[in-house]
Amino acid sequence: MLAHANVYMGSAEAWIYSDDRTSPRPCILNKCMDWGCPRVWARFGGMKTMQMKADELVLTKLVQAYADEGKARELLESWRWPNGPVCPHCQNAGEKRISKLKTQSSSPRGVRKGVYFCGACRQQFTVTVGTVLERSHVPISKWLMALFLLCSSKKSLSANQIHRMIGVTYKTAWFLCHRIRMGMTPDHRTEAKLTGPVEVDETFVGPKGKRKTPLVALVQRHGLARVKVIASVTQKNLGAALGECVSQEAVVNTDEHPGYKSPLKHWKEHQTVNHSRGEYQRQNQDGSRASTNTAESCFSLLKRAIIGAWHHISREHLPKYANEFAFRWNTRQDSDGKRLERFARWIEGKRLTYRQVSKPLCIC
Repeated sequence: MLAHANVYMGSAEAWIYSDDRTSPRPCILNKCMDWGCPRVWARFGGMKTMQMKADELVLTKLVQAYADEGKARELLESWRWPNGPVCPHCQNAGEKRISKLKTQSSSPRGVRKGVYFCGACRQQFTVTVGTVLERSHVPISKWLMALFLLCSSKKSLSANQIHRMIGVTYKTAWFLCHRIRMGMTPDHRTEAKLTGPVEVDETFVGPKGKRKTPLVALVQRHGLARVKVIASVTQKNLGAALGECVSQEAVVNTDEHPGYKSPLKHWKEHQTVNHSRGEYQRQNQDGSRASTNTAESCFSLLKRAIIGAWHHISREHLPKYANEFAFRWNTRQDSDGKRLERFARWIEGKRLTYRQVSKPLCIC
């Protein structure tokens, strides 16, 4: 009798014949499998047929296990819909039946894989509808590779590097990276404000000899970060950024810039360090520490990427690049796979079309 097992490996199927060794040997990854070779059996014995945990996910496992489009779609569905599919049109989460469409034998036209039908609004949807992946012709397997690379690269990657690594054109990679950065953009108005010791600092991004764009970082010590592009470093703009991102119960640490003095009168406490006199950290009598070193370290990562990967960022796209670094900073305690899983839940309700004019997130 023939005992066979359907095992996924690469992008093909391997049928193992335990008794009949004379049967034709299938080709997997362009290599013929010789069942008499112990290396083949060792490779087969070490393969995982079940979905791996997010903490165990690395790039090599992602490429090997989810190169198939169906498996990549199932992985994205398990991250976006851990409790079952949710309709992006009416937010039906199972109150009314949601069914997966299948091709009928009598139907002359087929049905795309992964299409669901909502019984509440009677509309069709897939896992990419209502996300940055919507209406993309790039396979989900390549999307997952690009997502993993940008989520795990501490100092990011250029679109030119992405197009070489995943095998798409530069134009596609450029648009894909901007869609991913749009997915990393938070809504500061709905998120919880920063509390405790909060460090605030500003910097300027742009080429030498030309107009530079001001950027302000608001970093909760040992916590989250918010990075915002502002029109100019004035009391009005700095006060608006502080009011949007920082709780008034926080202890705010800044440098000696005069633009912080008036807005921070309404906060619990304002501590300053004088950089012009060489003071970068001060131990206070109550045991607290006045410093902006954490905010400056956040800026250093962004500027290393500008110098080493991107080389130049236009003013209208700078908010998306800054939010990319803020996302990785806020998930720095997560593994690369866990960060990718978290990002898959951030992309809902965010969409960026190629012809859409970028709107800078400036406070004017």
